[in-house]
Amino acid sequence: MGTVLVVDDEANILKVFAARLKQHHHVVLTSPTAEDALDRLEKEEVDVLISDYMLPGKSGMDLLRAVRNSYPKLPVIMMTAYGSIEMAVEAMKQGAYDYLTKPVDYNEMSLLINRALKERDMVSPEQPGIGRDNEFADMIGVSPEMQEVFDTIHRVANSRATVLIMGESGTGKELVARALHHTSIREAGPFVAVNCTAMPEPLLENELFGHEKGSYTGAHRRDMGKFELANYGTLFLDEIADMSLPIQAKLLRALQERCIQRIGGSKDISIVIRVLASTQTDLEELVRQGKFREDLYYRINVITIKVPPLRSRREDIPLLAMHFLRKYSADNSREITSFDPEVMRAFKNYRWPGNVRELENAVERAVVMSTGNVVVPENIRRSIMSATEGTAPDVPSGGVSLKEVERAVILNALEVNGWNQTATAKYLKITRRQLRTRMGHYGLLGDSSGNGGD
Repeated sequence: MGTVLVVDDEANILKVFAARLKQHHHVVLTSPTAEDALDRLEKEEVDVLISDYMLPGKSGMDLLRAVRNSYPKLPVIMMTAYGSIEMAVEAMKQGAYDYLTKPVDYNEMSLLINRALKERDMVSPEQPGIGRDNEFADMIGVSPEMQEVFDTIHRVANSRATVLIMGESGTGKELVARALHHTSIREAGPFVAVNCTAMPEPLLENELFGHEKGSYTGAHRRDMGKFELANYGTLFLDEIADMSLPIQAKLLRALQERCIQRIGGSKDISIVIRVLASTQTDLEELVRQGKFREDLYYRINVITIKVPPLRSRREDIPLLAMHFLRKYSADNSREITSFDPEVMRAFKNYRWPGNVRELENAVERAVVMSTGNVVVPENIRRSIMSATEGTAPDVPSGGVSLKEVERAVILNALEVNGWNQTATAKYLKITRRQLRTRMGHYGLLGDSSGNGGD
């Protein structure tokens, strides 16, 4: 099966662990201290490490950090005393694979070890570490905010803990999710993304959990859902705030019990996956309103990564603009090499309500419109070029509310797509009906008259 190193300062516990694990055909190594464990790791090949939180000398957390730095692919399972869940959550944030509470349930321990071994068996060749590079996994940033995002990904990539990725529309939340997957021990497994906004409740339930043949009219065959398709990999739930309460209840069960049932089925199907979720909505406020389950909120919010809006990391704008310029120049067989200084100054001044997605769209449009090898002001939308420092004409300066930002994002997307609602909905990754609802809420339906609509 595998080699398991158990670290605990109580000799009797080590003996019991060794006996139990040997029954499951594991090779068992034991250490009484973190220092001794690190020595063993230098000399022995270890597949899974189990460590108590409280140790003499260096603590279990100290050991976890040392292992994350020197052996980033080694799954670490932490043990904590009953009731010390705060310590367990902190361990998950620091990159632990999972945790056990004392007194240990040995069946649960065996399941955890087997899951860790299965996922570790899927490891692809070593990938370069994140470090503090300007560019990583299609994300670019020298700003402290983005460097913090990169560092968090590095710390928690191999953990099984759920991660909640928060940020405005267009900031790159899915890129963060993909980076978490591709730098983890699950990298060789599937990455499956589900847009929770795009589907009504019955379709989303079927999309997630699948169905048995004959479970409803039209179910002519058995179909697997995204949970099963993502097995031994990563499932990314984009815009989880839009899930209905019944679907939230089924998701909570899947996360707690690590199993699902297809629609119309009665058999539990075991799943070994890492679940990531994203939102641009204040989930705590939805919990207070009774629109989001509190128990699910705490289950998915073990680790939080906040992706900053582009306006708060202006030092990244030139890097991103040049990245998109190279990309779309190559895509369009053009040799456009730079931006006019006036264009770059406007880029830095503009608030970018649509964030990185809007910047990318602006550069792509500029490449198509350009007639020379330099992007000039005439190639850029007037609303961007007219921005003065720290403001933009379509977003109020100072004290901007979330509703004002959302209205500005929708208005900008409509302008970019010539007020074509179908194209705008696709651009914003929402349904056309949802777009029209929000347009009506913000008084934008009247603005579309005479513009063709669709």
